[in-house]
Amino acid sequence: MVPLLGLIIGLLIGILIPYNIPKEYSNYAAVAILAALDSVFGGIVASMNSKFKIKVFLSGFFGNSLLAALLAYIGDRLGIQLHLAAVFAFGNRIFLNFGYIRRKLLEKNTENS
Repeated sequence: MVPLLGLIIGLLIGILIPYNIPKEYSNYAAVAILAALDSVFGGIVASMNSKFKIKVFLSGFFGNSLLAALLAYIGDRLGIQLHLAAVFAFGNRIFLNFGYIRRKLLEKNTENS
């Protein structure tokens, strides 16, 4: 449950230490946050399947976040809203992983009942 613990710690830090992201960087931050959340949910799924590996999680967390922000930046330079592709891709994966987590938890609850 390392990903879940990291998410909780990150949320607490974000709440306790407020920081405003400048408007011109908001697209980059948004796709980086989506990529990070995708990695967190993917890590939770991997943990539920006993396949979690910290190196894979950390490389995906930072690598996907940086790559998504870089692609959004390149898209802005080219005049293309490339960040929307990242929003769609990561958003889709987040919802798929969340659905998997939800189903697994519901299955566990019905087995225990």
